[in-house]
Amino acid sequence: MNFQKITKERMDHARSIVENGGIDSAILSGQLAQYLDSTVSEMIILGLLKQTVRNFFCVLGHGSTEIGEVLRIYQDSGLVKVYDVRNEIEASHAATAYNWVSGQHAAVITSIGPGAMQALAGSLVPASNGKGVWYLMGDETTQDEGFNMQQIPRHRQDSFLALTAAMGSAYKLHTPQSLATALRRGMNTVNHPYQAGPFFFLLPMNIQPQTLLGFNLRELPDIPPPRLGPALEGYEIAVKWIQDAKKILVKVGGGGIGASKELSNLLELTDAVCVHTPIATGVFPYQQPRCMGVGGSKGSLCGNYAMEEADLLIAVGTRAVCQSDSSRTGYPKVKHVININANQEDATHYQDTLALVGDSKATVNVLNQVLSQIPGLKSNEISDWFKRCQEKKVDWETFKQKRYDHPTLEDAFWNKSVLTQPGAIKTALDWASEKDVISFFDAGDVQANGFQIAEDEKPGKIFTDTGASYMGFAVSAILASAALSTPPYFLAFTGDGSFTMNPQILIDGVEHGAWGCILLLDNNRMGAISGLQQAQYGEEFATWDKKAIDYLQWGRSFPNVLALDGGSSPQDLISALDQAYRHPSISLIHVPVYYGPDPLGGLGVFGRWNVGNWVEETQALRHQIGL
Repeated sequence: MNFQKITKERMDHARSIVENGGIDSAILSGQLAQYLDSTVSEMIILGLLKQTVRNFFCVLGHGSTEIGEVLRIYQDSGLVKVYDVRNEIEASHAATAYNWVSGQHAAVITSIGPGAMQALAGSLVPASNGKGVWYLMGDETTQDEGFNMQQIPRHRQDSFLALTAAMGSAYKLHTPQSLATALRRGMNTVNHPYQAGPFFFLLPMNIQPQTLLGFNLRELPDIPPPRLGPALEGYEIAVKWIQDAKKILVKVGGGGIGASKELSNLLELTDAVCVHTPIATGVFPYQQPRCMGVGGSKGSLCGNYAMEEADLLIAVGTRAVCQSDSSRTGYPKVKHVININANQEDATHYQDTLALVGDSKATVNVLNQVLSQIPGLKSNEISDWFKRCQEKKVDWETFKQKRYDHPTLEDAFWNKSVLTQPGAIKTALDWASEKDVISFFDAGDVQANGFQIAEDEKPGKIFTDTGASYMGFAVSAILASAALSTPPYFLAFTGDGSFTMNPQILIDGVEHGAWGCILLLDNNRMGAISGLQQAQYGEEFATWDKKAIDYLQWGRSFPNVLALDGGSSPQDLISALDQAYRHPSISLIHVPVYYGPDPLGGLGVFGRWNVGNWVEETQALRHQIGL
């Protein structure tokens, strides 16, 4: 390989794309040959550029030096931006958050073996939340000369392909000429309009530097898959069930986020109330009278009441995660389900279901049109169902306000009065709403209290990974702000357990110009699990530390990180948040929070869950209901 010649050719290719404003224009101008001689690694980057992938979160190693060299040249030309980080899980979280906030796609690049394993673990988040992320991973060589260092040490072919294929769509580029097919499969996966997910592009180390002669750049795909239309049939049955029902509940998941207007009309036409999943906060303005907030094993009083009492469920764009429907016991009185979903398996999840398989927005719109033609469908009087749900919402507001009115409690570990989690989260969310910042929630009791407190008026302001509930996601998500052209301020709500899973953001966030704050709520334990143990067995075990960690000293050891004491009152916390907001880089606010038996310290649990010693009772109820 003539390294100098290849480097010059790559620089020429990149320059021609920049000067002409894109690959197609460069070909039309004659500066870039349509039938190009180049390496597999450069063709991959060209293929991703064709799909507007320009941000790469990387941990380079011996399994990815060749593609790293291509990225070096293309970054120098201004075509791509590379974010070198210190952990592949962090890279995965940042790429996921970038897609979640912006709708654009990024790629994660790893080496072979442990790095790829780390990224595979992190990919549980986009897989669970329907987010599209490219994963370019070094892989064992194709000529099988013997074990490659860091490959899975087994005498079998394509071990890592088998692993990644279990998590999502995967393709091993064993034959360079299949590159266009691999790129198309990746495009269809990460751009899927309803169930996007991770795409694992495995790149054998001996294939990456191989030269493709006369590769036709026209083969590089760039047209993503289209959306579906409305469900084709079933509306007559849906109308009959709606007419027969007296207590209608609309349960909205992530697939209904784009249909707020249509869903609001559906609520009015059917005299229904809405409960949404944590991922769909803001799909209805919380102040809308028919919005009951979240429901499930960590739901609201009013949301769980609506689920317990409804006799007809209209499920829209939800895949029925265990905590969201109380492990399939959340609707004990429902007789029929109208399930609107683009995925057939999700649409037919429940028994006694009318599956309307199609685009949620389009299908609800057609259903509304049919319903609006029926005279006298809804009385002008306020129904008993709506009235009772409103009363429960008032009870829930009173319940929450009592905790907001007592935002501090004496804590045995801290030996002083400290903020409660409801007190701290409510204060910070109100501040975030005023500043119009983006909030991310990490796993644990911070997350659960957070989505119970959230009162969003529109989607896209609060992001919470309740599908994978991955510790460390929120703090890593701050790095995505560096990749946004006009970044909003990112506020990551995290606990001490989640933060210590992925603290690399303190280095990488500063290095790459991220702008945001880590709000560290410290109860010196994994509070969600301690609380679960206490509720199930009356004892806590192996879920807390004996000594406090000086997170402020830790934060101050990193250049340009502003580490602040969040104090022990709402006023102290607001002051710290204001100071962090003025800092142009990463800030860390440490807030000691209460953990203990006082009910004012949290928002409680109102549903069921198929875990621990609750299993027998929950499973028996599920089968008794038979839904």
